[in-house]
Amino acid sequence: MEDVKSNNSSIKNYDIESRSNLEDSNRIDLCNNSRRVVPEPVPAMETYMTVMQTYQSPLTKAKEYPPMQTLLLAYQSLGVVYGDLATSPVNVFSSTRLTNLTEDDLLGTFSLIFWTLTLLVLVKYVFIVLHANDHGEGGTFALYSYLCRHINFQSKLSIHNVRMESDESMAYYSQESGSSRRSKTKKFLEKSSTAQNVLTFVVLLGTCMVIGDGALTPATCVLSALQGIQSLSSKITQDHVVFMSVIMLIALFTFQRCGTSKVSFCFTPVMLLWFATNVSVGIYNILEYYPSVLKAISPHYIVKFVSRNGKTAWNLLGAVFLSITGAEAMFADLGHFNKRAIQLAFSFVVYPSLVLSYAGETAYLVRYPENINNAYYSSLPKPVYWPMFVISTLAAVVASQSMISATFSIVKQSLALGCFPRVNIIHTSSKHEGQIYSPEVNYILMILCVTLVLGFKGGVELANAYGVVVIWVMIITTFLTALVMLIIWKTNIILILAFFLPYIIIEGCFMTSLLNKIPQGGWVPFAISAFFLTIMLSWTYGRSKKKEYEADRKMSLPDLDQMLSSYSTYRAPGICFFFTDLRNGIPPIICHYIQHTNSVREILVIVTVRTLPIKTVLVEERYNVGKTGVEGFYRCLIQFGYKDSQSMEGDDFVTLMITKLQDQAESTSEKRKIDAAAERGPVFVLGRTILKANKGWFARFTIEYLYRFLQKNSRAAISALQIPPDKTLQVGMVYEI
Repeated sequence: MEDVKSNNSSIKNYDIESRSNLEDSNRIDLCNNSRRVVPEPVPAMETYMTVMQTYQSPLTKAKEYPPMQTLLLAYQSLGVVYGDLATSPVNVFSSTRLTNLTEDDLLGTFSLIFWTLTLLVLVKYVFIVLHANDHGEGGTFALYSYLCRHINFQSKLSIHNVRMESDESMAYYSQESGSSRRSKTKKFLEKSSTAQNVLTFVVLLGTCMVIGDGALTPATCVLSALQGIQSLSSKITQDHVVFMSVIMLIALFTFQRCGTSKVSFCFTPVMLLWFATNVSVGIYNILEYYPSVLKAISPHYIVKFVSRNGKTAWNLLGAVFLSITGAEAMFADLGHFNKRAIQLAFSFVVYPSLVLSYAGETAYLVRYPENINNAYYSSLPKPVYWPMFVISTLAAVVASQSMISATFSIVKQSLALGCFPRVNIIHTSSKHEGQIYSPEVNYILMILCVTLVLGFKGGVELANAYGVVVIWVMIITTFLTALVMLIIWKTNIILILAFFLPYIIIEGCFMTSLLNKIPQGGWVPFAISAFFLTIMLSWTYGRSKKKEYEADRKMSLPDLDQMLSSYSTYRAPGICFFFTDLRNGIPPIICHYIQHTNSVREILVIVTVRTLPIKTVLVEERYNVGKTGVEGFYRCLIQFGYKDSQSMEGDDFVTLMITKLQDQAESTSEKRKIDAAAERGPVFVLGRTILKANKGWFARFTIEYLYRFLQKNSRAAISALQIPPDKTLQVGMVYEI
């Protein structure tokens, strides 16, 4: 026990020093373009071993970008984030299907579009929701993760709880003073497993809906863009359009591997040209047909329109909502850029362009209301019709990019929270951690898009499915943002209600109107969402059962010491690196290994590997070794940056680890034992667990079919590690739950 006390003392000293230098821990090293990260200590405890989480101060500042880099990111975001939102003027008026139009009807419709854009996108997302990000990441999962850093979730279904009991003493997690309403809400969420399960389910549902929209948007955008080609010749049939759409989709998804920067480099000029031409045409139409159209900005035109049309106005909300499809992608794509860049791009380019485009269409329709079924293309001046047709076709193809990028970001967040099967995440930029690409997710989306195009052949069902699930994502975002305002931001309750109630009412009206589309094809995104929800719930349920099993059966250090003595375990010469993703205690699989082999190497190092959200970790800070208090047993935390090579082949890794172990040795005999073990060579042991359910048909079906299928077809937890195959041993264990 002296070893344990000595090691604990050194850990405490180290922890105090590391906390006093929190500002230095986030310093950017200009010499090698890497952030210095204070390595996590690996403490030894009397009852169990724990790999500590990095202490993150609430005062830690987010990464700041120079003005020129922010402007560059704002420019790039035009081709990635806003394609779907920017191309909405092509579809909105033609989807209204109004008859016997009057001037007041058109002005009322434009007023509805203007205030929908202003309230739901500009005010809600740009000025409020974008601030509720989790270290620069956006989306429903980012909101959930943001809440998890302030609420101690403990239910079995909760997503990847990273909080520890020892964290409660930290100022970051302490019960700081605040309103009684805030404290009661926080305590209720922490104590109610039902509330936690409901919140987790809602977050998973919202995430799957975004992914479902990510599969539907490319198919709809590409198909609608290419359907205009039929006007060139009567010989071009719908089958030709479907074939060209499939080719275009395959090319689009193949291009994703180039990364966000290269995609935006190609797509942004198209969108910039689109915005410029739309502004020009909009101003021309306003001046030519109805110069006073901007008076419809006054909301009293909405009141007049609703009172005159009644149920027809309510049905119209479904078409008006098409003007903001893609707004949720603006939040979900936040990790690819930054908050300021997205705010600048929307406020000064996208928003004015959209307002002038809709105003120009309205002005034209006041003069020619009979052309509402093809409002956008009819409003184009004849000399620029074909150039604008080409630009709009290219812009519609680009429009699908926002949801593809958003899906990549959401899957990455899901992986970080442990509720999505492990897939390969490739960082395509060394400067921006959020710019990523996932081959598996990319090709799954491509297959879904191609299937939708071939299955519906561009029918009305596919058009009706567009944007139906987005309103549900917005409602979930409103609810989660209100929780953030109450629990984290400590906003006055009056301001919270001023945010929550109006937006719930507005979004509720849109939601009830969009329900009419579900029987007419709107069920498609719900079906896709249900498919991904089944995957995520099965994986989350299986992982929770696995963690529950390991938590109940993990072995303390005294128990391990007693087992080694009572079994007369043979200590074979050599050194063993046993890899596990369990951060608390001795994993059951190690006890399983020792019991069935009745032997263990003289030196056994339990290794946990984690990847930090920075480009690289300095070599001297990458490996953190601590003693456990059991003779010959050590714990090691290896921390990599997302661009670091995770190679353990060759002699460099073993030599470095031996040096680290020597630094922990407190006697000459211990150093000699480490040297002797190193001379006999290392062995790398990987654990593999299989879950087996013994009770209940639901548990057996979920665990033994769904979860096991996902486990077999997903990447291993340490698949990125390059371990010498001739020195690798895999140990399996069945967890009976």
